[in-house]
Amino acid sequence: MASLGMIFPPSFPPERLRDVARAAEAAELDELWVFEDCFKESGLATLVAALAATERIRVGVGILPMPLRNVAVTAMEFATIERLFPGRARFGVGHGVQEWMGQVGARAASPLTLMREYVPALRALLAGQEVTVSGRCVRLDRVKLDWPPAGRVPVLAAGEGPKTVALTGEVADGIVVDSRYGAGQVRETIARSRDAFAAAGRRGEFEPVAFLRAEFGEDASRVVEAEFDAMGLTGERRSAAAGSEASVAATAAELFDAGAGTVLLQSRADEPDLEGYAERAGGVAALLRE
Repeated sequence: MASLGMIFPPSFPPERLRDVARAAEAAELDELWVFEDCFKESGLATLVAALAATERIRVGVGILPMPLRNVAVTAMEFATIERLFPGRARFGVGHGVQEWMGQVGARAASPLTLMREYVPALRALLAGQEVTVSGRCVRLDRVKLDWPPAGRVPVLAAGEGPKTVALTGEVADGIVVDSRYGAGQVRETIARSRDAFAAAGRRGEFEPVAFLRAEFGEDASRVVEAEFDAMGLTGERRSAAAGSEASVAATAAELFDAGAGTVLLQSRADEPDLEGYAERAGGVAALLRE
């Protein structure tokens, strides 16, 4: 079932999160996601705060940089959150921005190798298995969670380059596609990941998530173009939805048609009224449900 939500950008202080999460739930959005951008806010602390402040809405984190966390610690964190808030959290991991990883001395020599070893180990630990791995990046010796999740916990992975995109399908339960992709690129990216999922002989649900930069109001197009200029984006990467709720819903529908199961609306970094943004996002969700 198609799911529409919004993102709480880490350009806003953490103390704003609870009110925004409640506004997103009141607007009947399906999901709220948080980021972990260095060096702004913890992705997992904000995830838990948003879950605790609400009752129904699902909360995701996209994404947690794998180089920053030992996989056993990540598994303990995910399992604990799932047991505290069953079925309401969604988890995404990825390479992290390489410059940021370098700043903290955690840059992986081979990000692809790290993902190839890390995600299967994480999924196995969350499934309650005892895991021993002696890899280039991941090393575990008979590690097993005492309190694994009661049910399945999908692990999503972010991917951009062709090799990483294919690898997400091989090892993860879904892919997270960022907002710098238009519908055509989203379709191609999800298809590549799905094909790799099938080629690896994997079965079960595959969960593609796509971010969509969205701006509401009469001046929305100008605001979006100015932000693209500031970010140095060109071509199809200048992709956004702008204008009325109906216009944004039409663009979101294109991403669903391209294969996304979840579309998350992303405001500009200095959005003056995030609670109002949540209300308008809720209008988009209502149109998509019609």
